[in-house]
Amino acid sequence: MSLEGYIDYQRREFCKDIACPIQVLLDSEQEASPRYETLRGICKSDCIHSTYQFHHWLIQKGYLVIRPGANV
Repeated sequence: MSLEGYIDYQRREFCKDIACPIQVLLDSEQEASPRYETLRGICKSDCIHSTYQFHHWLIQKGYLVIRPGANV
């Protein structure tokens, strides 16, 4: 859901911006290949970066984390 005047976070934007070594390897593989899926598994369950790093990257890039209110 996009809000007018704002842009949404794009998939793996953080990973690409910080040149995550796993992302670099992913980018060199063909999507859905066995090696790609193995590397993707690292991202899904064993990311080498912390939520702290991601959260601070979002702040530095000017992102806002929002959610609808209880009455929506």
